[in-house]
Amino acid sequence: MAHAQQQQSPVPDAPTPQPAPRLSGTEGPITPGEGAGDTPATGNSSSADQPPQAPPAPAKDEVQTSPPEMPMAGQGMSAVARFVVNVNFVEVPVTVKDGKGKLVAGLTYRDFKVFENGIREPLRLFTVDPAPLSIAFVIDQSLTSDIMEKVNNSLGAIQGALTPYDEVAVFTYNNGAQNLSGGFTGAQSARFPYVLSMTKTAGEEMLIPINSGPLAGCDVHINGNCADPNLQPGRSAGGGSFITIPKEIHTLNDAILAAAKELSTRPKGRRRIIYVVSDGKEYGSHATYKEVLRYLQTNKIAVYGTGVGDSARWGEGSISKFHLPFTMYDNILYKYIAQTGGTLDSERGLNGIEKSYQAIAEEARNQYTLGYLSHQPVIDGKYRVIEVRVDRPGLEVISKKGYYPSAQDLK
Repeated sequence: MAHAQQQQSPVPDAPTPQPAPRLSGTEGPITPGEGAGDTPATGNSSSADQPPQAPPAPAKDEVQTSPPEMPMAGQGMSAVARFVVNVNFVEVPVTVKDGKGKLVAGLTYRDFKVFENGIREPLRLFTVDPAPLSIAFVIDQSLTSDIMEKVNNSLGAIQGALTPYDEVAVFTYNNGAQNLSGGFTGAQSARFPYVLSMTKTAGEEMLIPINSGPLAGCDVHINGNCADPNLQPGRSAGGGSFITIPKEIHTLNDAILAAAKELSTRPKGRRRIIYVVSDGKEYGSHATYKEVLRYLQTNKIAVYGTGVGDSARWGEGSISKFHLPFTMYDNILYKYIAQTGGTLDSERGLNGIEKSYQAIAEEARNQYTLGYLSHQPVIDGKYRVIEVRVDRPGLEVISKKGYYPSAQDLK
């Protein structure tokens, strides 16, 4: 019995329970088995967990050293889609010319400085890739017959300035705006020349009205009566000794607004442009200049133009800055162009009008595209002033003067 007790071995204790090892890659605000707790941030946490913040602005005259997003050749504006931050991303197309009016190539992001409301903004995008164009052509049909004939003959040169990647819409205006194309079509399609042919018209005959004397009551008689009953003595035109000369109607504001509404539907990555062929006169529109300009600046639309007729005279742009109350605006087109970053080419001859189509299309396509994240509130409805500078002497920098933020700018 004692020998049996000596050979009996003691029973060992059971192993102590151990916790299961934590799965790798599960760090974050929600951990399996622990729920959502206050997990302290670690050095390995993803930057996506942190709220996005705009980068600090450099000093006012400091040269930017960190390079912006520079897409590979051919990507162009598609790189903008990679910004996913809750701020306003602002895109600024810039044209740079030398003292002779030639485009300046070869600039880098280090040459540019962008200021919004006086504060330097670091560039987050820089590209020189040509952008596809969405162009709304606006043809003035209230021109005189001699100028209208030159415009009609020049329209065939428009298609040669465009590429298969561009798209166009055609509007005309005289007393009201008309969308002749019914939407956008391919710039090299067979339909585009047909639509342009529909814009051709005889123009207006600028006769000298008679507002005094025995024939003042009516210029043209048919069977003893006025051909136009509105000029009959005693009607709205006035009496037999004096008539009120009818005012000219040039609804330029309404035409630009109609084209801008059509352009606002075009997708991102395309350059939105309104190209106006006109003498710039404005009278009789329902929309005001300020209303139309705000719509253009909100939807990132630039206005370019070829000035013809009276607006092509030397010094006309300076004279038109003085406007007499209750009279027609002699040239309001240059104001749209200056505020939206476009260019105006004034031509009187047929050959000059045709060349302006090619020159302006080239400028609009080959621009420097700058992008930055605004330091202003996301959407406050306030106008923001933009200034672009180039650190080289003797150059002309053309860009939009500012913009209104919209939900389309959120990234």
